Amino acid sequence: MGKRIGAGKRGRSPGRTAVLLGAGALVTGLLAGCGSGGGLKINVYYAPEDTFQKVVDNCTKAAGGRYEIVYNKLQRGSDDQRLQMARRLAAGDTAMDVLGLDVTWVPEFAEAGWIDEWTGENKATASEGVLQGPLETATYNGKLYAAPKNTNVQLLWYDDRITPTPPKTWQEMIAKSKELKAQGKPSSIVFTGAQYEGLVVFYNTLVESMGGHILSEDGKSVVMDDGAVQALALLKEITSSGITDPSLTNSKEDDVRQTFQRGDAAFELNWPFVYASYAKEKPQDVSHFKWAVYPEAKPGTPAKTTIGGYDLGVSSLSKHKAEAFEAALCLRNAENQKFSAINDGVPPTIESVYHNDTPLDPAKPASADNPNMAIKYPMRDSIIDAIKDAAVRPLTPAYQNMSTVMSKVLSPPSAIDPQATAAQLREQLGNALQSKGVIP
Repeated sequence: MGKRIGAGKRGRSPGRTAVLLGAGALVTGLLAGCGSGGGLKINVYYAPEDTFQKVVDNCTKAAGGRYEIVYNKLQRGSDDQRLQMARRLAAGDTAMDVLGLDVTWVPEFAEAGWIDEWTGENKATASEGVLQGPLETATYNGKLYAAPKNTNVQLLWYDDRITPTPPKTWQEMIAKSKELKAQGKPSSIVFTGAQYEGLVVFYNTLVESMGGHILSEDGKSVVMDDGAVQALALLKEITSSGITDPSLTNSKEDDVRQTFQRGDAAFELNWPFVYASYAKEKPQDVSHFKWAVYPEAKPGTPAKTTIGGYDLGVSSLSKHKAEAFEAALCLRNAENQKFSAINDGVPPTIESVYHNDTPLDPAKPASADNPNMAIKYPMRDSIIDAIKDAAVRPLTPAYQNMSTVMSKVLSPPSAIDPQATAAQLREQLGNALQSKGVIP
């Protein structure tokens, strides 16, 4: 989900310059993950996911003894994941085969030459049935550089005992929040307002929903057009009207979830993981926990909500590329996407998976102990609707630099001066694209 570091020099790939600083310390780790036993091993470097080992085991079995897939679990923090892989790749590590990439990293890794393009039958299989938004995250300069594994999109969550019907627009939600506050009822609008990627995601959603742009279509120049300025004005209004939680500037995803779950907010903007948590911790109230697509920033125009997720790339340094592509395709095929969605709560990128209501054990009826997609994803239609009209974060190799700049300039949101902040972003994002100076 989310998700920054790095300062390079002009004319060099921003990620490569930063990571080379620590590459020398990793020379001794180049053979990590090779294992013993003599058989061919395909090393997958991927974020912690509780049941991903089962997926790996299934794909090893499907390989029929030709190779074994080894799950090398990365750190939990997104920045740490990126840094470990980038440092090893910059140091020439050939022991890495399949890379789990946050959707914002694909352009950087592609530009640096660390991942191979997907072509021919591999490309066709990786693209088949995939929703457009997730497919865009795996594409750079018109070429596919990764296979979409899972996606994510935020929804509007509310309690129908407080708000029987969800607001359709931001102005409706702001007005309703003020009305609830006057009545002494839970009234806050909670979202990720801390100085990190979550705030950038929130702002990007407002920009795209206003029809604006932060960067040009090719990701090479800063635009910050009228839509981006209008989004700054809306963010300022939301956070300076007395309708956000006092902890806003420290709030990340789970803080937002807990605030709403305690009954201290009326509206929550967050990822679908909150449903499973609510069902587990407040089962007596879960029938009142409702959802809707993001409110419209421009009345009459559906919101464009920023998507997250992970893609699978094949290292350009891998010595077993054919097997690596095959393994990556297996790890994110429809069957395994469904398994991961039900067991780990990561939304699929393949649309048909959402409608597959066969339970995990097809020999038994669907139940809470043998769930299917309908049980685990009652909000699936809203997820699909949001993803079909989703926003993708700016596709640029300098995204990490951009994100760091934006989260700093936008924080705290209540201090935004739309025109002045836009001018500041134009200047600092321009420097970030050129990898000038030290990133804050």
